[in-house]
Amino acid sequence: MFALLKTAASHIITKGNLTITDSRGVTYQFGDQTGKPIQIRFTSAKWEREVALDPALKLGEAYMNGGFEFIKGDIYSLLETIFESTGPIAENQLWMKAFSFIRTATKRFVQMNTLRRSAKNVEHHYDLSGKLYEMFLDPDRQYSCGYFENPNVSLGEAQLAKKRHLAAKLQVKENEKLLDIGCGWGGLGLYFARVLGANVTGVTLSHEQHGIANQRAKDMGLQDKAKFLLLDYRKLDDAFDKIVSVGMFEHVGIGHYKEYFDHVKRLLKPDGRFVLHSIGRSGEPGATNPWIAKYIFPGGYIPSLSEVIPVIEKSGLIITDIEILRLHYAETLKAWREAFLAHWDEAKALYDERFCRMWEFYLAASESAFRWQGMMVFQIQLAHKQDAVPLTRDYIGEEEARLKKIDADPNLEKSEGNVKSATKTVEKKGDGATSQAPKSRRKTTTSQKDKK
Repeated sequence: MFALLKTAASHIITKGNLTITDSRGVTYQFGDQTGKPIQIRFTSAKWEREVALDPALKLGEAYMNGGFEFIKGDIYSLLETIFESTGPIAENQLWMKAFSFIRTATKRFVQMNTLRRSAKNVEHHYDLSGKLYEMFLDPDRQYSCGYFENPNVSLGEAQLAKKRHLAAKLQVKENEKLLDIGCGWGGLGLYFARVLGANVTGVTLSHEQHGIANQRAKDMGLQDKAKFLLLDYRKLDDAFDKIVSVGMFEHVGIGHYKEYFDHVKRLLKPDGRFVLHSIGRSGEPGATNPWIAKYIFPGGYIPSLSEVIPVIEKSGLIITDIEILRLHYAETLKAWREAFLAHWDEAKALYDERFCRMWEFYLAASESAFRWQGMMVFQIQLAHKQDAVPLTRDYIGEEEARLKKIDADPNLEKSEGNVKSATKTVEKKGDGATSQAPKSRRKTTTSQKDKK
């Protein structure tokens, strides 16, 4: 069966230095023999055949289940070699194009995220043990793209900058009602409540996130300013001054975009403002990677802007700003991957070896997608009225600078009513305050072989 895999690999791998040893012990070389050598050995003819026929699904499954082993290199370096050869379009063979066509044609059916199915999909990923996420996320548990203001900042600093960036676009005022759709473990909402004095409502479908977010609010003395509900956003019946949604739109499903923006319009006050932060495609529409859909994010989809903008235009909401973040998520995922590998033994004790391989493949494949497959993050700002935001973008930088001073003040009280006093303290101290942003918990990563 290796002849089939050899043919596929010969067409796919045109760059790099890849050696494949089949299950019989015969070795073949692929690529132009440049770069760091990578060598894998298949453990059975079954996996050789399956990876050759449907690499988008079966490469990850083979790695999870021990279908091949690394003699040199690791899964990230293998994916780098593949994607540097193929570019953004990996399905360059006729049979792979056929699989891709079927997946694209059926994506609306697969992404029918009803209330019940949405809850089930969220439970699949976000109700995993909280200890797992502690292993690789920053201390505030921001499970979305950080904002790297310069290449040398830590993961924690990048996540804090992301919160500032969103807050600046929203221009959150004290005592305003703010809705966080898909609030995660509450970090963003708690920032708005603690630093800006907003009255925050967050919604999630994850029992794990719901419990942790409310406990965090209680521990910080913010339970009267921030409440987190185990509720689908479609069931909310209230009006908000500001609405934000970070890393949740990817779970909506393409067939539900109209419904999503209709509810945003309904929930947003006439003078309000909404910021959507979501992963997107730089190129044309496609389909969710089948391995990701099966094992990581069932029902999920990464849209192109061409699939989102027309729906917004028909909703009656006005687009007031669009920003594209390109490699910020690649750097975020690199930090997560390195931290996870550093905690491999702990994750294995929590789950098992197969789970660890699955999670490593997820993080490596996701980082690769942002580096070589045209994935990016977009932030779209929406309002009901043309004059709901200032006429130029200067206000964003000005507000970020003000918030940076507040974040750098070690005497900031983590309770409601701190906004005015904190601002006065910063004005007295001037620009010389040192940063107290949380530091990254990344450790020097040892090889996977050493960890095992």
